[in-house]
Amino acid sequence: MKFSKLLIPIFTSILIFSINFNSLGQNKIDRLEPAFWWAGMVNPELQLMVYGENINELNPEISYPGIRVDKVIKVQNPNYLFIDLILDKDVTPGSFDIKFLLKGKEKTSFPYQLLKRDEGSADRIGIDPSDVIYLITPDRFANGNPDNDELDHLKEKKNRADKFGRHGGDIKGIGDNLDYIQGLGFSAIWLNPILENDQIESSYHGYATTDFYKVDERFGSNESYQKLAKDTREKDVKLIMDMILNHCGSGHWWMKDLPTADWINYQNEYVQTNHRRTVIQDPYAAKSDKSLMSDGWFVRTMPDLNQKNALMATYLIQNTIWWTEYLGLAGIRMDTYPYPDKDFMADWTCKMMAEYPNFNIVGEEWSENPSIVAHWQRGKVNANGYFSCLPSVMDFPLQAALRRSLTSDHDGFLQLYEMLANDFVYAEPENLVIFPDNHDMNRFYAQVGEDVDLLKLGLTYMLTTRGIPQIYYGTEILMSNPGDGDHGIIRSDFPGGWEGDEINGFTGKGLTEEQKEMQEWLKKVITWRNNNAVVHYGKLLHFAPLEDIYVYFRYHEDKKVMVILNKNTEEKTLQLDRFQEIIGKSTSGSELFGGKTVSLENTLTLPGKSPIIIELN
Repeated sequence: MKFSKLLIPIFTSILIFSINFNSLGQNKIDRLEPAFWWAGMVNPELQLMVYGENINELNPEISYPGIRVDKVIKVQNPNYLFIDLILDKDVTPGSFDIKFLLKGKEKTSFPYQLLKRDEGSADRIGIDPSDVIYLITPDRFANGNPDNDELDHLKEKKNRADKFGRHGGDIKGIGDNLDYIQGLGFSAIWLNPILENDQIESSYHGYATTDFYKVDERFGSNESYQKLAKDTREKDVKLIMDMILNHCGSGHWWMKDLPTADWINYQNEYVQTNHRRTVIQDPYAAKSDKSLMSDGWFVRTMPDLNQKNALMATYLIQNTIWWTEYLGLAGIRMDTYPYPDKDFMADWTCKMMAEYPNFNIVGEEWSENPSIVAHWQRGKVNANGYFSCLPSVMDFPLQAALRRSLTSDHDGFLQLYEMLANDFVYAEPENLVIFPDNHDMNRFYAQVGEDVDLLKLGLTYMLTTRGIPQIYYGTEILMSNPGDGDHGIIRSDFPGGWEGDEINGFTGKGLTEEQKEMQEWLKKVITWRNNNAVVHYGKLLHFAPLEDIYVYFRYHEDKKVMVILNKNTEEKTLQLDRFQEIIGKSTSGSELFGGKTVSLENTLTLPGKSPIIIELN
């Protein structure tokens, strides 16, 4: 999930955690969140968080048909006021003022809007196995607007020479290259977080949010993010937003004036999480270990949010719904999924899915143990009774097995075969997000020793097995990273994304023949996949690998696809009688890479270190 340079403190004084009780003064609303909402949501409740000096001495009043103030919550800090509203099911969209009164006299007001939802918003279709996701680290993809690279009022400035610095990639750069992404066949994009990260340094990654309702201005604006979402939909490309509910950044605006004494876990001291994620399922785990896991801070610059505080919980749930509705999202990738309070996460997923029944959310549980990963997915019957509405989880176990299979000296594919055999622990294995790499690990090309043949074997597997495949930007041009796990290099700039780049991956200028061939190869496989529902929704039948040859089939209705992965460096002859139970009466098939018809009656000749995809006739 995170980055190197993790332990650099942004603030050194614990004074940031003290609650600021100001003396009575002029009432002024500095913030009201969410700043607007929508009519016709499933949940009729809306909680507003109001922030301003001594705002809680005032009483809010709303005169608008279909809206009533249900409760006013005043907390320890007089600078906060929480207003619980009830919205009638048939309330009319419109504008009105929220008036704030003192002894019956209006002291200030805030204009509020209740918007009309887009048609079909509640029925939006989320990402599913028909999609292929393109993962982008926005700061490192393309700089479409150099004018926003650094701003006086934001702390960190541009430094492209620093691998942990801000390089200038932005929303416009992504929008300018949507045709490139779509042209490769990708039907969804997942952006690493782009909300404000006003931290002193190493803030490019986006995982230290300092304003949950605002895009970082070095990436663009809320409006430009909304425009990107609209543009992607017009190109039939879905948008996935990377979110974080576990923590905020130490530079978050509320850290200098916290609402309550328990807004942040370990509010008056820094206590780091033990990262022992297994304690959640462990029947023998100590309570202290469980508490430290969920309540400890991820790192010093990321205060741990207390989701057991009901006001915090509501704030985070509403913020998720707000972005989903505002952008028209097709999916959410939730960072550090097992770290927040587990009961809150269950409530969050269920409320999200109640609003958007066909939506999709994928949680990050970085474990190579499928039983640990499966625990979080909806429909899973857990021994501890835990219930979740989370549709999808990142399949880290399969990624690890693929890496080991391709780099082992002997019978490597058995590891991949055995891992896939664990699918019985998942409630919906077909809805898992699968990936060869991501922004937190060595690039897959580096993992396989920069061997293009092994890369193709791995990508073929990810694009033909069950699940929703995700590919990291630059994989198509063989982007790699020397060393081990250096996040600054893993997230290197995409060549051609900056004016003056000598190499341009978008146009092909300066690419090697090997890079160009890889681009075309990946485009060919993804395009083929897009047109074959059998790979999206078909069942899977695999045969135990022999002599480092792995054979499996996808089949749906009258369609069958045979996939053969040969890791041997030399050409091999494959006897086909072993697969007769699925080949059936088919005597030939169309082979994707060779573009020719092949016989399926006796044997197949397999080129060394190559994948084969055959559509059975």
